Amino acid sequence: MTSPIDTALNDLADEFELLGDWEERYRYVIELGKALEPLTDAERSEVNKVRGCASQVWLVTEPQADGSLKFRGDSDAHIVSGLVAIMLRLYSGRMPADIAAFDAKGAMDKLGLSGALSSQRSNGLKSMVARIQHDAHASLG
Repeated sequence: MTSPIDTALNDLADEFELLGDWEERYRYVIELGKALEPLTDAERSEVNKVRGCASQVWLVTEPQADGSLKFRGDSDAHIVSGLVAIMLRLYSGRMPADIAAFDAKGAMDKLGLSGALSSQRSNGLKSMVARIQHDAHASLG
């Protein structure tokens, strides 16, 4: 059975495939970032800041009543905001065990992000994934 994260990944991969070249894909990633739910000034705090990103990135983790984790985030850079949006699409609303078990590196490879991003952005993306997975593990107890 396909997990909800795998379904979201497959949908994103299909969307990227339709776009063709990376110039179009970058524009799409930026558009995804523009659609993020804004964070409050209070949420743009040191506690929510993701370490290891060249740009400023904030990630808010909100445990839900059903045990799932909702993530919200933003960045001060357009392309990075789009990467945040991709991470939220994959991880937000999922159960911690599913998040912890998900192969993020394989997902980035499938989307072609591994080869398309600068090393700084790739490291920032890894930092976002590490933070999301850390929060998932922490909520598992």
